[in-house]
Amino acid sequence: MEEKAKNSDSSQVEVYELAGLVERLAANIIDNIVLIIPIIIVQLIIFSPEDPLPAQFAQFILLAIPVIYHWFFWTRRNGQTPGKFALGIRVIRYDGSEMSDIDALIRAVGYHVSGILFGLGYIWAFFDKRNQTWHDKMARTFVIRNEEQRKTVEIPV
Repeated sequence: MEEKAKNSDSSQVEVYELAGLVERLAANIIDNIVLIIPIIIVQLIIFSPEDPLPAQFAQFILLAIPVIYHWFFWTRRNGQTPGKFALGIRVIRYDGSEMSDIDALIRAVGYHVSGILFGLGYIWAFFDKRNQTWHDKMARTFVIRNEEQRKTVEIPV
């Protein structure tokens, strides 16, 4: 599945299969379920009646947890959060390389941007020819199927 570039006969282009929107949604649901546990624990600590933290600091911590979660998995675990791993998909940059720390932070903050206007940034993917959301466009990323995870079996007839 290699294609030749228009301007050069010697350069090759890698071809990736884009992840489907249903797969992406399912991975997001799994990740949100995983994220609920640390958020609840942190809320119990932060909003302790004995020594509550200032509201702005508490809000910052609660917004930082998902950003740190996504940053860690995208940059340290092959572009796969637990949800993406379960669905066999991952995030890569436009050039096919792995995400940098800055890319991951932009994409994680971009989740909030995608959701802020009634989820319009997520809905955008239904009309985009590359299934990209606003946070994909902001961070210059694609969500692809991870061929390395696919398993096959040969059955003799």
